[in-house]
Amino acid sequence: MTTAPRDGVTGPVSGGRAVQSGSRRTPAAPLPADARLVRELLDGLAEAVVTTDAGGTVTLVNAMATALLPEVVPGATLLGCTLPALADAVRDGVEGFETDHHGRRLRGVRRDLAGGRYAWYVRDVTEEHARTDSLLAERARTAFLAQAGSRLGMSLHREQTLRTTATLGVPYLADLAVVVHRVPAPAEDLPHWVRYAQGDPAPVTGVAPATLTETVPGLADALDGHLTDPSPWLDAQLAGLAALLPEGFGRPGTVLVSPMLSAGRPAGALVLVRTTGRADFDERDIELAREFAARAGAALGTAELYGEQAHLARVLQNSLLPPDLPPVAGVALAGGYRAAGDSLRIGGDFYDVFPTAKGAMFALGDVCGKGVGAAVLTGRVRQSLQTLRLVEQRPLELMRLLNRALFDTPDAVRRSQFTTLLLGGLEPEPDGAVRARIAGGGHPSPLVVRPDGTVTPVAVGGMPVGALTSARFAQAEVRLAPGELLLAYTDGVTEARGGPRETEMFGEQRLHRALASAAGLPPAALVDRLLQLVDEWLNGQGHDDIAMLAICPTATT
Repeated sequence: MTTAPRDGVTGPVSGGRAVQSGSRRTPAAPLPADARLVRELLDGLAEAVVTTDAGGTVTLVNAMATALLPEVVPGATLLGCTLPALADAVRDGVEGFETDHHGRRLRGVRRDLAGGRYAWYVRDVTEEHARTDSLLAERARTAFLAQAGSRLGMSLHREQTLRTTATLGVPYLADLAVVVHRVPAPAEDLPHWVRYAQGDPAPVTGVAPATLTETVPGLADALDGHLTDPSPWLDAQLAGLAALLPEGFGRPGTVLVSPMLSAGRPAGALVLVRTTGRADFDERDIELAREFAARAGAALGTAELYGEQAHLARVLQNSLLPPDLPPVAGVALAGGYRAAGDSLRIGGDFYDVFPTAKGAMFALGDVCGKGVGAAVLTGRVRQSLQTLRLVEQRPLELMRLLNRALFDTPDAVRRSQFTTLLLGGLEPEPDGAVRARIAGGGHPSPLVVRPDGTVTPVAVGGMPVGALTSARFAQAEVRLAPGELLLAYTDGVTEARGGPRETEMFGEQRLHRALASAAGLPPAALVDRLLQLVDEWLNGQGHDDIAMLAICPTATT
């Protein structure tokens, strides 16, 4: 063994090969020149390997290449092979390609070899692509259901829900969607439909013939709440649905009908139609369509329930909103009302005016609580007053009768609700004044506003109506001369919280100052001015119910 210099450093040399000495590294030993071993190694690879000479002629293909690329054989040129993606990659000098070949997805990469030769390594990525496509498809389905749930959840009106259902199904689920349903309590039991096709500007509605459920396979079952399978379009069977297709839609391919269930009962059926140029519904499509139809059915049921409740609320609202005040000879009247943040505009405060032979009676009250519960008691109080005033028109005696009537109702003890109330009798006098006898039931004292801006309360006191069977009530009398005004109001005015700190109450002093500044205004103008001041004080914040009634001799208007 001898040493030979290398870059100024000597090291051992053995058999013409450099070996490592200390930190020095020498070239590795050459691979064994055993063609059979090389072939076995190449054939054992999971990738297809194709080698060429410098001219692009194939020199070697391994076993996987023979399986994936049977057209590529030794001696052939890659430029002329029948795999276009590979031929294009060779011609263009690119280092990779990806294509479909014999039902498989192939991905190839080129590596340069010594002497101008090169090798192509081609891998079958079909399963990898399938997994990726499946994941992307599942994400798309999840996104579709999330968007559909959000859109349907925002729809609380029946017709809007039907239109949204038809629109959402296109084009993701089908090229055409038809929602078949029956309207609540119809005059005739005919199926109605909402249709939307890709490219339509908006959904279209109509009424179908009674034979529709017989001509469309699965529609009758779906309307009864049963699942159905997709079916091919057959002219003889689906002639009824053909009348629902838009002009120029083309020949349908497959139809899928899914029930729309709401609270366990059928609310309609979703008909999805795909054209002949689109793939049929697969199992995942069917599952997705059924899930979408179920969500649409639930949304439709919610919308129908909301519609019923809104209808009932409107009926209740119409019966409880303050009435138009009747004309009363010698008396000018104006009322104002604000419900406590209730979009239905119903609450527990109220006022009423009843003409009498001598003039009129008025009532202004505040039921404890707010919203629908208070509105129910409000209706009971007002109806009781409407009836009892026919037999008693003296304010104090009428209030006692009302208290007894409220305790005679079956749920009086369980209800534990009461009402503060003012009942007054108004009698115009020959000199133009109005005499008011006012009975109090625990309500804030009404205020007299005089022309000079003086504001004086009329102390009536008393106990709330409906609180105790032995409640005591009081009565006061006031004479309104021409130019004077009486204001009855609920505590929603003085207890309105707002202002700069948003927590300060409007208060009695602020109310008195507002009335003093409005002295001399007619009742309607004064009420509008007060409501404006309270609204500005609240500045959009929530508040209790507010009601007020302004009364003055006609001579001041």
